[in-house]
Amino acid sequence: MRIIAQQKEEIAELKRQLEWFKRQIFGQKSERRHVDDHSLQLSFADVEGQGDDPQLPPATTIIAAHPRRQSSKPETAKEDGLFFDDSKVPVETITLPCPETEGLSPDQYEVVSEKVSHRLAQRPGSYVILKYVRPVIKIKETETLSCAPAPRGVLDGSRADVSFLAGLIVDKFLYHIPLYRQHQRLLNSGITVSRPWLTQITLAALALLNPIHNAQLESIRRSRVKAMDETPIKAGHTGAGQMKTGYFWPVFGERQEICFLFYPDRSHKRVKQALATDEPPDHGVLLTDGYEAYAGYARSMGLTHAQCWVHTRRKFHDARMAEPVGAEQALKMIGSLYAVEDAIRAAALSGEAKRDYRLTHTKPVVDAFFVWVDEMFRKQEFLPSSPLTKALYYAREREAALRVFLNDPEVSPDTNHLERALRVIPMGKKNWNFCWTEVGAELAGVAQSLIVTCRLQDIDPYDYLVDVLQRVGQHPASEVAQLIPRLWKQNFATNPLRSDLSSLTHDSHP
Repeated sequence: MRIIAQQKEEIAELKRQLEWFKRQIFGQKSERRHVDDHSLQLSFADVEGQGDDPQLPPATTIIAAHPRRQSSKPETAKEDGLFFDDSKVPVETITLPCPETEGLSPDQYEVVSEKVSHRLAQRPGSYVILKYVRPVIKIKETETLSCAPAPRGVLDGSRADVSFLAGLIVDKFLYHIPLYRQHQRLLNSGITVSRPWLTQITLAALALLNPIHNAQLESIRRSRVKAMDETPIKAGHTGAGQMKTGYFWPVFGERQEICFLFYPDRSHKRVKQALATDEPPDHGVLLTDGYEAYAGYARSMGLTHAQCWVHTRRKFHDARMAEPVGAEQALKMIGSLYAVEDAIRAAALSGEAKRDYRLTHTKPVVDAFFVWVDEMFRKQEFLPSSPLTKALYYAREREAALRVFLNDPEVSPDTNHLERALRVIPMGKKNWNFCWTEVGAELAGVAQSLIVTCRLQDIDPYDYLVDVLQRVGQHPASEVAQLIPRLWKQNFATNPLRSDLSSLTHDSHP
């Protein structure tokens, strides 16, 4: 009997694994919870229009007038009817003659107004060659020749303008267009350069930005509340046709800044290398998932360790197939917790008002959740290998860390803000796939740190890169912190440095 029970348990576990793999390949990966979807379905009679007796008049219902909430989606067109920013997009004007004026002289008709319509078009390529003409002047009196010096580029001796460098970085790391595809686009546009040259100038430009990245990392380390995670990336060679697995460790600060730090492994010491500080901030909080490396670092540095409710919820979500009743009950309670967070955002609460609201409305929900967890353990209705049992253990072991956000209004209940920011890494793995070297991975982290932070700070990454690539060489090294996106927006965004391309009539972004 003992062997039979063991075999049944193994079969149940294999079935759960099979269901998990089937969901990964064929199923829906969203963790959104849908409540009573079947109640919204119509019967076949309703669909065919046969649900009512045709001999009876159609039933009528009086619906009271009510205000309708305005859509939060942004309008496609602006007030003047334009669907584009005419300060960035070049506009070519085509005037269409009126057929009725054919054969008439100008004094026989009068233009009283005009109607304008717009149509989106595209040229084969958007690259521009800047031709610098420098006249050689001979001074007759002295018989000496003089000529204006060639304009100095960001990279000495390079043919790449700063606008091309910025566009190259933005296309690769923001829009995830690998360099080999950009090379193909250049060739199709009539520009012949080598692919290694694109790699060389990209790495050289990112190396110029490395001091800015380091300054931003120091700004994040000084944050009282930080969030951290890790995600794998292929970088470097292990042998013929094989790549090493390294890790980006994104660190998110309280000032809407993020840095992607590359390390070759996932060992515990990497947390200390990323966040190392001799004097941690007072009342510092580290918000993470359940990886023990973070908890160990928090204990050693005297930080409060907060953990993510979404990771806890995911354990119950994965248990739905095996134990639908218990898992659904947990998801419902966690959903109530997030309903309170939605109300806080809608009311724009912050500081003590936010803390008081959480203690009044969220704490009873959290208390009830952990009371339910303890009751489930006392009943002992599930095997230790059950996904629901594992989810219950996961939640109970992290109860103290999951409660941190209740008393600290600056702490989020989850790491969703960090998860959204690090999406660029898995998206990159689907496009540029990997980094040939670990040094390349480190510089890829520099690019993503600055570009993602620009988006968090509502800064155009292209405008930012065009400016700082020119400014970093002439800016005092002791004041490099002024060039991180958050401070750059305050100091230089109103009058940024531009490329010579911007002085031309038909200027547009690469």
